[in-house]
Amino acid sequence: MKSHKSHPLIVGTLILTITGLLSRIIGFFYRIYLSRLFGEEGMGIYQLLSPVLSISFSLTAAGYQTAISKLVAEQTATQKRPSLRPLAVGLSISLPLSLLCNLAVWQLADPIATHLLQEPRTASMLRILSFSIPLAAVHSCVNGYFYGIKKAGIPAVSQLLEQLARVGCVYIVSAFSISAGKAPSISIAVLGLTIGELLSMFFSIAAILPRMPGKACGAAGRLSSTLARPFKGSQNLYGRLLQMALPLTANRIVLNLLQSVESVSIPACLRLHGYDNVTALSVYGVLTGMAMPLIFFPNALTSSVSVLLLPVISESYVLGDMAAVRKAAVRTVKYCGAMGLCCMAGFVLLGKWAGTALFHSPLAGYFITTLGFICPFLYLDTTLSSILQGLGMAGRIFTMNALCLLIRLGFIFLAVPRFGIAGYLWGLLAGQLTLAVLYLACLYRFLRKH
Repeated sequence: MKSHKSHPLIVGTLILTITGLLSRIIGFFYRIYLSRLFGEEGMGIYQLLSPVLSISFSLTAAGYQTAISKLVAEQTATQKRPSLRPLAVGLSISLPLSLLCNLAVWQLADPIATHLLQEPRTASMLRILSFSIPLAAVHSCVNGYFYGIKKAGIPAVSQLLEQLARVGCVYIVSAFSISAGKAPSISIAVLGLTIGELLSMFFSIAAILPRMPGKACGAAGRLSSTLARPFKGSQNLYGRLLQMALPLTANRIVLNLLQSVESVSIPACLRLHGYDNVTALSVYGVLTGMAMPLIFFPNALTSSVSVLLLPVISESYVLGDMAAVRKAAVRTVKYCGAMGLCCMAGFVLLGKWAGTALFHSPLAGYFITTLGFICPFLYLDTTLSSILQGLGMAGRIFTMNALCLLIRLGFIFLAVPRFGIAGYLWGLLAGQLTLAVLYLACLYRFLRKH
């Protein structure tokens, strides 16, 4: 029994890790290319879009993907063949929401850019970005189904295809602009993001179609039939999915709103420190567009583990196999903590060299060296969150994450105007350390109680 349960996690983790590493390697060099093509200020403007992207994804997809994964995992534990109904129910809610969000961002791009992001140049980019929202919703819901049945290959390949399409689109369009004697716009990067989501959505749909009933009616008929099925005697399933998804969605929205305040406030507080607008955006672009992607690069492994831990922990918990839960938790803490310490040593020792050699930016080297100290807590927090999620502790996860973000916001508003960007780096370290301690304490209490 144990070997049966561990096998999907090990194989799935290997698949996600290999493709995740390939995707991150591509994305890493892509970031270097963007930084040299658009400069530090351009990267800062591009990074300002992340709050809108994260909030729209939280509102339309994130909670439903997790809920679909948990429902399918529970069915897999108790039934021979998991049903497609959780996926169809999730899509019937997520897709209309995403289309409304698409319309809202398109129509309100100017006020969002001017008043929320405080950068009018992002308005045209927001309009392009809006079309990625429904594409990401469909893609995420289908991925939730495959994670639930522990078939990690489809989401892994779709992630890799998305990255390849994004990079290829930006490279081709920017090369064409340069050959025509025009300076490429940072909007090209947003176009690449949308094209990547489009290709990954098509791939996900193609992967799910063979599992749909009604082979004789063709692909379009099978898709419409599956989407119509939730309305036929699935009221209980709607209730269960919404019971899982709504708290997750609400939590993610609140957390992303706090993160959005964080993202927008960093350049603003840097201006209070004495920087002009160009310098503030440049510093913000170096931090979030160059240094942080390198720090998050090893997180491909822990992210892969965390995605697949959720259905495994959920299944073991439903079956009452607390020994399997405990074993997975202890191994996660041990290996992720060790990996974080090794990465911390590497970034601290080689950070300055990496910033100069890779990004031609001594400031990026300073950020990489300083951020290296958060690695043990950052990588551990990713997997611990997934374990606690699988144990049904969404409310506690929300509270702990909110506290972590409030600590970081406190450093932004109090320390950054006085000490500059160093104040934010101190806040990051304090927040991640606090979150790791809270997660470990919560998991320890649960395992001791059971």
